Amino acid sequence: MSKEAIKSTIRTINPATGKEEKVFDIMSEAQIDQIVGQADKAFKSWKKTKFSERAAIINKVASILRERKEELGKLATIEMGKLIAESKAEVEISAQIFEYYAKNAEKFLADQPLETPLESAFLSYDPIGVILSIQPWNFPFYQITRSAAPNIMAGNTMVLKHASNVPQCAKIMEDIFHEAGLPKGVYTNLFIPGSKMEKLAADPRIKGVTLTGSEPAGSAIASMAGKYVKKSTLELGGSDAFVVLADADIDKTVQAALNGRLWNAGQVCVSPKRMIVVNAVAEQFTKKLTELVKKTKVGDPMDSQTQLAPLSSEKAREDVLKQVQTAVTQGAKLIYGGKKIDRPGAFMEPTILTEIKKGTKAYSQEIFGPVFCIYVVKDEKEAIELANDTDFGLGGSVYSKNREHAVEVARQIDTGMVYINHVTGISPELPFGGTKNSGYGREQSPAGIYEFVNAKLIRITDFDHTY
Repeated sequence: MSKEAIKSTIRTINPATGKEEKVFDIMSEAQIDQIVGQADKAFKSWKKTKFSERAAIINKVASILRERKEELGKLATIEMGKLIAESKAEVEISAQIFEYYAKNAEKFLADQPLETPLESAFLSYDPIGVILSIQPWNFPFYQITRSAAPNIMAGNTMVLKHASNVPQCAKIMEDIFHEAGLPKGVYTNLFIPGSKMEKLAADPRIKGVTLTGSEPAGSAIASMAGKYVKKSTLELGGSDAFVVLADADIDKTVQAALNGRLWNAGQVCVSPKRMIVVNAVAEQFTKKLTELVKKTKVGDPMDSQTQLAPLSSEKAREDVLKQVQTAVTQGAKLIYGGKKIDRPGAFMEPTILTEIKKGTKAYSQEIFGPVFCIYVVKDEKEAIELANDTDFGLGGSVYSKNREHAVEVARQIDTGMVYINHVTGISPELPFGGTKNSGYGREQSPAGIYEFVNAKLIRITDFDHTY
């Protein structure tokens, strides 16, 4: 295939084999305009649809996801390389999120009375129109779900620009929406490159933009949305602290560190990227973690025995390996790994780094791969200071047998989410989002449905009031 032909297509490359799976043509300007116009037209009728009718369709989406879990799981593994068990779990959590909003949207968006000494007043929640959703590849179904479920149930319509390496997952989700009975135009894919985003953001028919992605992508989208006075939400990178206190159950904590960091081959925004361990237990923690990492089975993501899958692409692997090499050059100690694996696909060894110094790239950058960065600190106070010494603020976790004290530590960590004795996770009823350069806005939970609705005040008074 020529370079020109490649530029005009969106392709699936299987990360485990390096082979091309499928090719999609990039949409023309005319197709994009038609899709946005159709979404705008669909909004005018969808916003009037009863909650019960919306919920019936969204519940059907959840049902189809579960019925086709095996098929969908395999497709996600083929497109972005994650373990088959992780892919199927992703389909299940997506079904749960759809069901959550189908069940609760009407309650969440019911009129909210306000206390006022002057007659009465309430907030009425109205959908705002077409939402542009820009999503990444690492959770190809879950990322769609997180923005689509609340917004569609709220009465908005959506056009989705998915990551270019997961087009089959994008297409099959649109097919499932239609199979479930969602009217045409309420949810539609855009097979386009990122260079088309500014023109879309400028389109007056687009009323809001939501993005999950990198910090540079988020900055660009926020600038575009601000320029055209559009509401936006951003969920960007993370450098989550995994704080291990002196009284932590080390065996369980080490297993949590292993599972959390190897989840999705380390390609998770809320993966525990900085293991911050107090000196009293640091040697024990590092030794036990290294033993487990050395035993990790790397291989075919379709094999149920595999513990570490390939990265999403060969470029992604090379980027991570360069970060590891740079870290070592700048003084970090390589305990284990740090090399590509000599086999087809985007595989690399699980890697452990220690003695990472402040001011180096590894200290401040997000490493999006199976790399454990261990920081040894003198005490709890130093652990909290290090946890907060980052431009990111997405998630984090604290490990201690004393839950009450762990909560006290969690309150001092500047981040959107902190879990106790568990890596940052996901559940429909729990809000997801961060602070600082990790973005703004929340998804999931009741908070997720309020991001793109108009909280309209309606006040009722008699004529004799003068203001």
